[in-house]
Order: sequence, then structure tokens, then C-alpha cells
Amino acid sequence: AEIAAKRKWTYRWCTWWARKLGVPFRFPAAHPFNPLQHLRLAIAADCAPAAVLQVFDDVWTSGEDAGDPRRVERLCRLLGVDPARLAEPDVKDALRRNTDEAAARGVFGVPSFVVDDEVFWGADAIDFLKACLVDPGLLQSDEMRRVSSLPVGASRKA
Repeated sequence: AEIAAKRKWTYRWCTWWARKLGVPFRFPAAHPFNPLQHLRLAIAADCAPAAVLQVFDDVWTSGEDAGDPRRVERLCRLLGVDPARLAEPDVKDALRRNTDEAAARGVFGVPSFVVDDEVFWGADAIDFLKACLVDPGLLQSDEMRRVSSLPVGASRKA
């Protein structure tokens, strides 16, 4: 999001793709935003699918400021979670464990899907994931193995 041209392209593409799929979608008023309270809320709500959906709908369909503490408090009330719960050590520790597990499995962005220790990243990877589910040997071809171990040829780091 820090690269202006990439941010503009990505936001436009997400908006177009959601409309094409018929999915209600509006970027929050500011993006990126700090999702920590939303992640903790999901944990505090036991990651119940209905709770996660409510959080996603609030953030990704309203066009409002996702970082507004009043919105998070309202979400807490809707989900029957005491806002103070978001600061409790067990909630923070659970999120930390989940984050560490995701990093250990190679997750580096959202959305990510992990199947048989293979990470599929990005909404545009869903068809690739489906193809691998249909053909579990897809990633075992000579070319897939070759590209999986290509050396770094150049680096932008000084």
C-alpha cells in the first residue's frame, strides 16, 4: 500500500472484481488500517463464522473508518463481547500464537490458503488452488519443481 501506483491499481481491481462477482464491497475510509482490534475481536468471539462475517461486513462493506474505536465498540456489542476482553492476555496470546503459526507455515499475506503445506496467496490464486485440489501432482511437475528453487538473480537491497 506504500507504493502509490500499486495501491491505486489494487484498490481499483478489488472494487472491479467484487462488482464482477456480485460481492458487496467498499474499501474502508482509510487503508491500510490497523486491524489489531478486529483480529482480537474475532478471537474473543471464538472465531465463530457468523462473528467473523460480521467483522468483515463492517470493515469491507461500509466504507467507514475501520479504525474508529466507536465502531469497534459497536461491533463488540453486536457480538456480545465486552470491549475490555480485547485487551485480556488470553486473547492477545491466542492472536500471537495464530500469527506465529501462520508465519511458520509460510503465510505472508491475505487471503492465504494452506493445503498440504503449500501456501496459495491472493484472491487471484483461487483457481490455482482449485486446480491443485483436482490434480494433487500439479506442483510436482519438472517445471514447478524447477521454479520452486530458482536462485535470486538480483536484489533491490543496497
